[in-house]
Amino acid sequence: MSQHRFLIVVPVADRPRHIQACLGSLRELQRRYPYDRPVRVLIADDSADAAHVAANREIAARHCAEGLEVIHFGPEEQYALSERLRETLPGVVGNAPRENFGHKGQGVMRNIAYLKVAEMLAGEPDDTLIWSLDSDQEFCVKLADGRIEYAVDFFGGLDAIFARTDAQVLTGKVVGDPPVSPAVMTANFLADVEGFLLRMADCAPRAPCGQHAATTRHTGDAAYHDMADMFGFQRAVAAYAYPCPLAGAHTEADCFAHFAGRVNSFFYGEHPTRVSCYEPAELFSTVQPARTVYAGNYVFRAAALKYFIPFAALRLRMSGPTLGRIVRAELGPRFVSANLPMLHKRTVESGGQAEFRPGIETEEETIDMSGEFERQFHGDVMLFSVEKLTAAAPLHRPASPSGIPCGHAEFSGTLDEMRAELLAKYNARQRAILDRLDRVEALLADPARWWNQADEHAPAVARFRHFCANVRRNFGADSSGHARINDAARWARWRADLLTALERYPAERAAWEKALCAG
Repeated sequence: MSQHRFLIVVPVADRPRHIQACLGSLRELQRRYPYDRPVRVLIADDSADAAHVAANREIAARHCAEGLEVIHFGPEEQYALSERLRETLPGVVGNAPRENFGHKGQGVMRNIAYLKVAEMLAGEPDDTLIWSLDSDQEFCVKLADGRIEYAVDFFGGLDAIFARTDAQVLTGKVVGDPPVSPAVMTANFLADVEGFLLRMADCAPRAPCGQHAATTRHTGDAAYHDMADMFGFQRAVAAYAYPCPLAGAHTEADCFAHFAGRVNSFFYGEHPTRVSCYEPAELFSTVQPARTVYAGNYVFRAAALKYFIPFAALRLRMSGPTLGRIVRAELGPRFVSANLPMLHKRTVESGGQAEFRPGIETEEETIDMSGEFERQFHGDVMLFSVEKLTAAAPLHRPASPSGIPCGHAEFSGTLDEMRAELLAKYNARQRAILDRLDRVEALLADPARWWNQADEHAPAVARFRHFCANVRRNFGADSSGHARINDAARWARWRADLLTALERYPAERAAWEKALCAG
């Protein structure tokens, strides 16, 4: 007999197709691996479009009618639940107006959903595990040969780990599309595009495709990340090949055209060359101390509801890893990771674009990542500042008797130090991106290459050039994103916001725990 019930929390913002795929995969998982305790789903709807709210509500009702308990937590109920906390916890639950209560951001939405969870669990037995997901994930995995399979008994595995250990928080990972922004994957992806073009240049366009051996290559941890060394991982030393997914008889030119058709999906979070895959292993052998929370795949006991998504109102990227550093500092070995990854699918089938992706602005063929780029940079600043600060003392220590926020000078100095260090890395990476982009553009324009010697290849070449133009737009010398992070006046405003958030954290933790008890 299993020991735990599950309450799955899924924030969703204008992604009805994604939430439908997520819930459909959950039902298929339950069919293949029946679980003998209740499983509930809370859809935390952060949609701005009323039609999408209605669609998500209808999806919840349909799955309820078919036997899966799904609660749709809509904007009106969210506002009513969080309204009393807006003055004491603005950095946690935000201050969005009632008439425009969508797109609050994943952090704020999760925090408000956790208030609902506390309300739902009040008076119930203490045997529920809360599982935080993203709507663009499914309860299956991608294998090394490219197949999508229901190869993991998630509920059985999680129940066993929490029954046999004293873990308070467990994080899984994701396979498939990387869990990070294209803002920090561009250098590696350009290396892979350049390598692909060089390989193609040595091929005869009508020859049988030879780009299939790459399907078995393991990407390794953070192989997609341009600055993997910041997280303790080794940098990839060579380009990754494109694993051609085409079946049946086809040519090198067919593969060239197929990759060209996918290359611009990179800006919506795909990484066609560095897709991670599930590696089977005995589950308990993979349980180990963790440092990073994957916000889209972590599970915790009700007692760990005290850990809200930190600094949520700032809408920083890297909020999960930042939360992970806080949790690690306080829980130590009771914060663990395990080999329980979920399939991550950034884009929907039609068009290679995400249904909704904050910080990515698209107008016709122009893509502007500057919003996401800025949130990524300052999210990195906050992450590594918190990592350094929590190594010395808990972040939620109270203010001094004089009322001066504890650690003010330390916070200020750490933020400045981390900003300077990361700015140097980001600027050096920009130069490397532009050098590589010059080489890719030269390859595409070379009249001696076979793709420039027949009109039939012109559409594919145009797609590659469109990709290059968007890379230059977002990483060129006059790119908006780099201008923003290098602007001293803009940093002064960000610095003030980050400093205030750090100083308020102890009071927010106290107010949050009081709110949970009151709920």
